[in-house]
Amino acid sequence: MSGGVPTRSPRVRRVPRGPRPEAVPVLVARACAVVGLLDIAAGVFPRFRHSRMHTLAEVLPGALGPFAAALALSAGVLLLLLAHGLRRRKRRAWRAAVVLLPVGAVAQFTYRHSPVGVLISLALLAPLLIHRDQFKALPDPRSRWRALANFVLMGAGSLLLGLVIVSVHPKTLVGDPSLADRITHVLYGLFGFEGPVDYQGNTSWTVAFSLGALGLLTAITTIYLAFRPEHPAARLTEDDEARLRALLEKHGGRDSLGQFALRRDKAVVFSPSGKAAVTYRVVSGVMLASGDPIGDVEAWPGAIERFMDEAQAHSWTPAVMGCSETGGEVWTRETGLDALELGDEAVVDVADFSLAGRAMRNVRQMVKRIERAGYETRVRRVRDLGDAELERIRRAADDWRGTDTERGFSMALGRIGDLADGDCLIATAHKADEQPGEYGDLKAILHFVPWGRDGASLDLMRRDRSADPGMNELLIVAALQAAPKFGITRVSLNFAMFRSALARGEKIGAGPVLRAWRGLLVFLSRWFQIESLYKFNAKFQPRWEPRFVVYRASGDLPRIGFAAMQAEGFVNLALPLPRFLRRRRTASRACAHSVTERDVRAA
Repeated sequence: MSGGVPTRSPRVRRVPRGPRPEAVPVLVARACAVVGLLDIAAGVFPRFRHSRMHTLAEVLPGALGPFAAALALSAGVLLLLLAHGLRRRKRRAWRAAVVLLPVGAVAQFTYRHSPVGVLISLALLAPLLIHRDQFKALPDPRSRWRALANFVLMGAGSLLLGLVIVSVHPKTLVGDPSLADRITHVLYGLFGFEGPVDYQGNTSWTVAFSLGALGLLTAITTIYLAFRPEHPAARLTEDDEARLRALLEKHGGRDSLGQFALRRDKAVVFSPSGKAAVTYRVVSGVMLASGDPIGDVEAWPGAIERFMDEAQAHSWTPAVMGCSETGGEVWTRETGLDALELGDEAVVDVADFSLAGRAMRNVRQMVKRIERAGYETRVRRVRDLGDAELERIRRAADDWRGTDTERGFSMALGRIGDLADGDCLIATAHKADEQPGEYGDLKAILHFVPWGRDGASLDLMRRDRSADPGMNELLIVAALQAAPKFGITRVSLNFAMFRSALARGEKIGAGPVLRAWRGLLVFLSRWFQIESLYKFNAKFQPRWEPRFVVYRASGDLPRIGFAAMQAEGFVNLALPLPRFLRRRRTASRACAHSVTERDVRAA
């Protein structure tokens, strides 16, 4: 890395190490969750209402009887839903709780004349009003899909809870209804109709009111989410992209991941001087930055301060994935966050690369074998490709993708062939077949993004599944051998997670803890390619540059890890479109892009 670590800027206020949400929101959230669980238990289980917990059940926001059971159930579910938002200091959750608790208090007084129940509701309401200034977090990015997700999840939860409600009254149950009858009764009850299951006494009314309350709650929350104002996820605007490209033009050689900041599904915050920026994406309440800040290292603290202010305003969990050692030092010093080594980036110095020698024997033999099989390679700038060939490469890359979703966040640009990305490199493998396929003689693709003026970073690797093994090795060697022609002196390959643990764990003298940790990583490699990526990178004898994850507290690491897996595409919580619709939409976008490109070139 060029340049030194910047001295501390007096403009940036230091955030205490390991800042956590204020104690009051956490306590209020826990109290809401506990009361919500007790409400649900009081509304569902008759034994709870007639056991030693009867006294407690008597003073909950719900009450006894058919109507009261439904009220308790509804209040409990709502309080559970609000607990998470209150913990994150969300303003909307605070408003909902402030409305719900007085309603519960009024119900306690008018329906049951319970002063103790009123006091419990008011006791929970008091800290909300007193500490209202602590509940100012802005909403998270959201769309209309949240309403559909709520309908599916709430519907499934209501069905399961409804089965419990139908089944916890064995003494008053008439006959022995089957599971199908119980499910039918629940489905009918959620819509307010009478089902095939019958009970003695008032139990039928209690079950009917409870199921109706669940169905109504599902409908109301879904309608609310469908018609409330959207807060779409931030996207990189044209002006933001232009400013980032200007910073990369001057300082892009500092970080090999800098060009990936130009992903258009990221947002950006700039330093007050405009000389540095941090790009990020919000995933599951985690504000996830990747790589080092962009721009002048002396201006990094200002951009980091803006990033932390944004995280605090929305009550997002701040985190950085894959920053360099220099970046980790600045982040931890300016914010009080902690850093943990995540893995290593493989960097090959072009001048030192050669296929000669025993260490490169396997790669050399593989490349020679593939070349003898009739494959040839081409390495070109994106700007030097024709429109037709570029479109063919785009379609092939999309079709050869091994997953339904595009993977990548911290080390992926997410597009190929954009007019603004003319400096990117594309290495392709070709072989003439007797019966050409959909993409002609094209068999494999490697895409590299610029790393300053004299470097390149590997973006994606795609190949035809029917092609011979070793396509990736062939194209990496071709790119490294052609690099001097393009003025490239260094090439960044894949990122190897936990490389040092894998390397040390297999050496003689490794302790039992290190061997066990390596064994776990090898086991996880069945799904996440941890070991295979390390071994693939090691073939090219690179130097290893450590990369770090920056986090607030150790308790946030599981949440950050899950958010990172979502961002990278390993976990997809969205409802995917059918494949034929995805292809049609991709084709229409590609066609529109091609027309736009031709028009621009003609102009």
